[in-house]
Amino acid sequence: MAQPLEGLTAIVTGAGRGLGRAEALELARLGAQVVVNDYGGPVAGGPPLLERSRELGGGSGASSAGPAEDVAAEIRAAGGRAVVHVGDVADHQQAGELVQLAIDTYGRLDILVNNAGILRDRMVFSMTEDEWDTVIRVHLKGHFNTTRFAAAHWRERSKAAGGPVHGRIINTSSEAFLAGSAGQPNYAAAKGGIVGLTTSTALALAKYGVTANAICPRARTRMTEDVFAGFGEPADGRLDPLAPEHVAPLVGYLAAPAAARVNGQLLVVHGGMVAIAERPRIAAKFDTAKELFTFEELDELLTPYYAQRPPHETFAAGEVLALKHGS
Repeated sequence: MAQPLEGLTAIVTGAGRGLGRAEALELARLGAQVVVNDYGGPVAGGPPLLERSRELGGGSGASSAGPAEDVAAEIRAAGGRAVVHVGDVADHQQAGELVQLAIDTYGRLDILVNNAGILRDRMVFSMTEDEWDTVIRVHLKGHFNTTRFAAAHWRERSKAAGGPVHGRIINTSSEAFLAGSAGQPNYAAAKGGIVGLTTSTALALAKYGVTANAICPRARTRMTEDVFAGFGEPADGRLDPLAPEHVAPLVGYLAAPAAARVNGQLLVVHGGMVAIAERPRIAAKFDTAKELFTFEELDELLTPYYAQRPPHETFAAGEVLALKHGS
């Protein structure tokens, strides 16, 4: 019996460990040949020391094929096909080389899973310019770079074929974008930008047969171990609800022909749960009684409205959202 992704080629970025590793293994299990991308080295603007990189949740040590090659070897040992790319997807040229590697090795690219990311957490009033730029670069620019080259490939293939082709983009956002995250202004902004990139890409590429969707995963990885420190792993041998393996099946589904009608969507996934997020809806609407609003009229309309809303729907000074986030 044919596997859902048999004959298809996938790229997974940041696939040396954690979430990316689980996704790469799942795509291979479903029949895809996988390009395993991982950098494992210091990113531009980040601290050069291994200890500091570990502290901040970023790529650590010198750029090395070790983690990526371990994942590729695991795929091959199970009978699959995999090749390794060691490079920084936030570098435009290296991202192009990654996509070209998939095409040169397997003749085509069908699936792009953007997962690579780092953390540089700090409150907004203490964050440095480098901490801001580095996270935006790796998450948001990294997603754009690979998407740009993959999209060009699918557009050319579609034109040559005279019709739609199989193309799938699965991007990684976060609930930090959905609900805020006080100590992660750079991360939350990058993840929000990824949703905007995803919906724009979905509209632009639909006519070529390509879909673009984003997931908001909760997963315990090296990058999020501090975020989920208060959520203990089960002691009875059951699978951790925050294990990356809970996320990977959704990525496999979104990559498959079965998900052809799923496009421009945002899905939250963790611990055996998938939730489909709606686009923002209008909660209330106010019209001026005159030609132009005045301060007094807005005060009469909006102040009572916000005063009667439940506390969890709005934030006053000093309130903290009691929800853990990660990707």
